[in-house]
Amino acid sequence: MNAPLPETGKTVLSAIPSGPVPVPRVVAELAGRDRVTPVWRNQLGGLTFRLEGPGGVRYAKWVAAGTPELDLPGEAERLAWAGRWAVVPRVLELGADAEGAWLVTAEAPGRSAVEPRWMADPATAAAGIGRGLRLLHDALPVAECPYDWSVERRLPRADERVAEGEGPADWSPEHRHLSLEEARARLGDPPPIDRLVVCHGDACVPNTLLHDDGTPASHVDLDSLGVADRWADLAVAAWSTEWNYGPGYDTILYAAYGVEPDAERIAYYRLLWDLT
Repeated sequence: MNAPLPETGKTVLSAIPSGPVPVPRVVAELAGRDRVTPVWRNQLGGLTFRLEGPGGVRYAKWVAAGTPELDLPGEAERLAWAGRWAVVPRVLELGADAEGAWLVTAEAPGRSAVEPRWMADPATAAAGIGRGLRLLHDALPVAECPYDWSVERRLPRADERVAEGEGPADWSPEHRHLSLEEARARLGDPPPIDRLVVCHGDACVPNTLLHDDGTPASHVDLDSLGVADRWADLAVAAWSTEWNYGPGYDTILYAAYGVEPDAERIAYYRLLWDLT
């Protein structure tokens, strides 16, 4: 998962760690005598560990100090809010010190859609992800959501990245033919809202957990959760099936969600994702 897919050239930077992972001091202290297993490394260097012992299973997410894109207090707030209507991890502890910040949650039901069980049956997994995303969008009340993930809220981050020197070489292959000016101009003309929902904010394949029969179980990594057009989630969720499973599973996800592909909105929200 941490290499370019031959069909797309897309590099997936978040992955299950494949080699030794140093355990941060605070994670070791939180674990005590529990067994510590690294289970995920995201593209910004954040680490997630499984802590397993006689008392059960917990998950500890840790980010180094000075990583502003990873807002663990914000994620803890969003988990507590979303947990009133959807199945998400329950927050157990939140803290920070000079080395980094951490968030400890209880185990949520299901297995990540990138675990070997689902990598071997991607069609069933893609359908479960689509159904799970629809259930999440239908369950979370827009009128009561205090969080915003709209285009207007996200565009300043695109401008920041351009100012920091990021450009076409850092984008997905399908966008590298665009100049900075062309890409930014396209983002300045968003399509009309299809349906406002409370979006997951990172509805990529690994963040849906599935029951053994392929039905949706829970969602994780909701640090960007907020109100936006549902295509902000849909476009990226379907895109990520290509990164993780290969081509051809996006249509399964759309069908399971209950929507026909919308080429204009898919193109827009994928470009916005790339630049933000």
